[in-house]
Amino acid sequence: MPQRILLLTGEIEAPFLTEVLREHRPSLEVETIMSRDALLAAVASDRSGTRLISFCSAVVVPGDVLTALGTPSYNFHPGPPEYPGRYPSVFALYEGAERFGITVHEMAAKVDAGPIISAEWFPIPKDCSLEKLEELAFSALVAKFRVMAHHLATIERPLPRMPYRWSGRKTKKADCTALCRITPGLDADEIARRRRACGGHLVEG
Repeated sequence: MPQRILLLTGEIEAPFLTEVLREHRPSLEVETIMSRDALLAAVASDRSGTRLISFCSAVVVPGDVLTALGTPSYNFHPGPPEYPGRYPSVFALYEGAERFGITVHEMAAKVDAGPIISAEWFPIPKDCSLEKLEELAFSALVAKFRVMAHHLATIERPLPRMPYRWSGRKTKKADCTALCRITPGLDADEIARRRRACGGHLVEG
């Protein structure tokens, strides 16, 4: 079984996710990682029996780190396979998608490209805001983490893969920044789409 979990996530999520893992194995060593430098240091110090889990983190894990760990690392992505990359909820709303979801996958050298372990979808409510869609995705990810926690905390063998495939454009932070800026010349419909999709990320002018 894994001896140590490196949990790559935010300061708010870390205590709760750690507790969920330790419900299945109280003695499990869980180390919270919040930056690339901290990750590199943790892997350099000891990688035997170590499993890396990323949960809604923007930190890109280098391919050589994934290789060095020797066992699959997992990412909990707040979007379905059709929306790889950053800010998937923004682009789903902008494109008028009727459904959204979550993906759990093995991490690979390329972001959001590894084999998929699980994917789930749910309908996007009418007039859904960005805040609400992100809340729905986060809740679905937490529920999925609970389901997988026993395996992640106690079983060394990899999680089984599912026959889902990534698709769609892999978005970057720069794509979201460009989309969420209201510039002269945009028509009323385009402005409305951007307002709905971008929420608090919207920049006027």
